[in-house]
Amino acid sequence: QVQLVESGGGLVQAGGSLRLSCAASGRTFSSNSMGWFRQAPGKEREFVAAISWSTGRSYYADSVRGRFTISRDSAENTVYLQMNSLKPEDTAVYYCAARKTIGIATRSREYDYWGQGTQVTVSS
Repeated sequence: QVQLVESGGGLVQAGGSLRLSCAASGRTFSSNSMGWFRQAPGKEREFVAAISWSTGRSYYADSVRGRFTISRDSAENTVYLQMNSLKPEDTAVYYCAARKTIGIATRSREYDYWGQGTQVTVSS
């Protein structure tokens, strides 16, 4: 029902910045939440950040807090992930996700829709 398309990934040097975008279509977002997850080769998918669509309240994983910022543009049905001070450890495929239920969630199984991912590579 909901389609999510990520963009903005690429190659960046350590200390640099990238801005990821996730465009949603198929339905409107007003009271659910969206999140960003990432998965490095050989590792499990991990939570990065989440945001309440209606209030804008956000939550971050400890590993990215203070460096990443999640935001949304309700008019455009788009969520962003501004990534600053990037580290090689941030290298992963980043996925945008959306959930039907109200409330910020940090577990993959709590999300209903997923994008196909965008690669972020941080060189040292």
